[in-house]
Amino acid sequence: MNHKRKIVLGLVPTRRDVSGEFFCSIEVALNRKRAVEKKLKDMKIDFINIDFLNEEGLIRKGLDAQKIVDHFNSKGVDAIFCPFVNFGTEDAIAKIGKLLGKPLLLWGPRDDAPDADGNRCTDTQCGLFAAGKVLRQFGVPFTYMTNCSLDDPIFERTLNNFLAAAQVVKSFQHMRIGQIGVRPETFWSVKCNEIQLLEKFGVEVVPITMIELQNIFNDFYQNRKHELLDIVQKYKNNFLTTVNDDFLLRTAALNRAIRSWADENELDAAASSCWGAMRQIGGIASCFTFGELTDEKLPVACEVDIHGAITSIMAQASTGWTKSSFLADLTIRHPTNDNAELFWHCGVFPGSTASKAHKPEIGNNFDEGRPTVGNFRIADGDVTLCRFDCSNDQYQLLMMEGKTVDGPATSGTYGWIEFKDWPKIEHKIVTGPYIHHCAGVHARTAPVLYEACKYIPGLIPDPVEPSKEEILASLR
Repeated sequence: MNHKRKIVLGLVPTRRDVSGEFFCSIEVALNRKRAVEKKLKDMKIDFINIDFLNEEGLIRKGLDAQKIVDHFNSKGVDAIFCPFVNFGTEDAIAKIGKLLGKPLLLWGPRDDAPDADGNRCTDTQCGLFAAGKVLRQFGVPFTYMTNCSLDDPIFERTLNNFLAAAQVVKSFQHMRIGQIGVRPETFWSVKCNEIQLLEKFGVEVVPITMIELQNIFNDFYQNRKHELLDIVQKYKNNFLTTVNDDFLLRTAALNRAIRSWADENELDAAASSCWGAMRQIGGIASCFTFGELTDEKLPVACEVDIHGAITSIMAQASTGWTKSSFLADLTIRHPTNDNAELFWHCGVFPGSTASKAHKPEIGNNFDEGRPTVGNFRIADGDVTLCRFDCSNDQYQLLMMEGKTVDGPATSGTYGWIEFKDWPKIEHKIVTGPYIHHCAGVHARTAPVLYEACKYIPGLIPDPVEPSKEEILASLR
């Protein structure tokens, strides 16, 4: 939902509750606080400070933690950034982190050199070492930014990665996934434990029968055609197609039927049947509709893949909802490139993911010749693929980054993606707990997804390319 796509940062600068003419100078601390606020404004980051707390807008006593938590909760803060403008107050930050329960970024600006007499002004790094220990004592997960200056490239890189991770965490919380129909009988691989998803992660599954969806579709198709004409025209403008207008009208009716149901039930995504009974609704394939809804930031996973729908939300959120995800089958190895794989589906990728080399098409599905599906190759560039899945009550998030390469054309929506070591990934997926479905986005977001797992209890990050060590190095 739209309210999940905005991140409000709580800024909690802290100083030690001592002051001196040189060491722990209040004026130096305030100058550093002002510099941080200017940097955040320059980066166009929406933040709430703690100026209400005292004349300095700095926390220096653990007893004030609850006041800040109450203030941040009233302002809808989603994550907190804790700059140590000198040695800082470690128990205050730990208490806020514990009470608020939001992603927390710990950082302090690099200390100035001692003056000519050997006097030091801040000892910020020393305070950061202390804070890390106390945060662990309180059981507070946190992200650490390398001690650096505000103009160091690592500052923006780490902060942006943290905010994107917070976006994934926020999108994951109180997730509501629609379930349309039942899974294909032969697809044991998409089974999931609905009760466990609710108990472990708070994920709610909201079902609808095909009969109920048919009734909503019929209302749009028979009684509200005037609401569908602009959608049909958009299809014609954005895609090549030989599909007749009536089938396009039915496609638009299915789109609005699912959308209206999803909006009424405040859904974040859906997992839908796409064979059998779904194809009888309007006499069309649903693939193109699912792609268009995914482009509307309502990811719809085919074959009732609820874990796939959850993954799609996480993938889109990892880009700050700036990119649409595509749910792909891992299908065949490249005929000549041992490190490339075909990522394909019947025609369900969103139009925004299509290559600009050729106008994407609306066509017929590969197995029955039934309209409407997407027909196009995805855009060239970097791609992150991920999969949220479970086996033996252990939930993991697979993540891997690759890039598109040339390969043979095929039907439906597809892309050939190359990795450094495909056999390593192949073995990882087969040995589990993953299946042949994954969500992709045109961006490199493995560090974002890895960091987000820190704040989702019970979800284990499982990076392949880049490796855990490579991700951690990129965040230093």
